[in-house]
Amino acid sequence: MSPTATTPVRRFFAFPDPVNEVSARLVAAGVVVQCAIVLATGSRWLLIPLAYGFVARVASGPTLSPLGQLVTRILTPALPARPRPVPGPPKRFAQGIGALLSLSATVLAFGFGLDTAALVLVAMITAAATLESAAGFCIGCKLFAVLMRTGVIPERVCEACADLGLRRQNAA
Repeated sequence: MSPTATTPVRRFFAFPDPVNEVSARLVAAGVVVQCAIVLATGSRWLLIPLAYGFVARVASGPTLSPLGQLVTRILTPALPARPRPVPGPPKRFAQGIGALLSLSATVLAFGFGLDTAALVLVAMITAAATLESAAGFCIGCKLFAVLMRTGVIPERVCEACADLGLRRQNAA
């Protein structure tokens, strides 16, 4: 098998590239709702599905995420909005940050009883997801770009991100 061949398992756990920005913003809106419920009720157990959703989206995009499935199969197709493709790697990176924060909140709450610290992390997720859903400003994507410019993330990870000509072409 050639190194570029993909196995069914690799395809299953692949993150989409490009990503539909409309779907990404709808997923972010769903995250805002989930976080608002956690913050309003203080229900620690809701951290578990929140963290699972982020981990699932990092692992396979919408494939294993109930929220991702709802958005990509039902909500986005029902909207009159045209698809807006954007590079996938920065979105995956952003989901990874959400996974880190939500998993940390879960460990703080359940492992150490630090509910207030967990809720601070959920508030951070809420702020970032609100910016993404309402304004299309992805903090994780901006951080990804900075890390690419400084060489921490190699250009080969996201050629579309590294090539300004491709970005202008995709925007047109």
